[in-house]
Amino acid sequence: MSEWVLYEVFVRSKHGLNHKHVGSVHAADNEMAMENARELYTRRSEGVSIWVVPSATITASASDEKEALFDPSEDKVYRHASFYKLPDEVGHM
Repeated sequence: MSEWVLYEVFVRSKHGLNHKHVGSVHAADNEMAMENARELYTRRSEGVSIWVVPSATITASASDEKEALFDPSEDKVYRHASFYKLPDEVGHM
């Protein structure tokens, strides 16, 4: 028997909302991961969609990398709407 893989489980509670991480499951393959996730996290109709992703394939930033990843966007002033003339009919912005 091969070693089981750790999967991260993401559930969307309602149509139009984002998937949210709800936990993890171990499984021998993708199909078993989906079955285990469905059994553990949506057996009472808590969701409308499930994603299962092998944990080893997820790449994420670390909290100490926040400045390097997100602060440089502040110096890109062209991304701000302040340089555009808004039409008069759009006065509520």
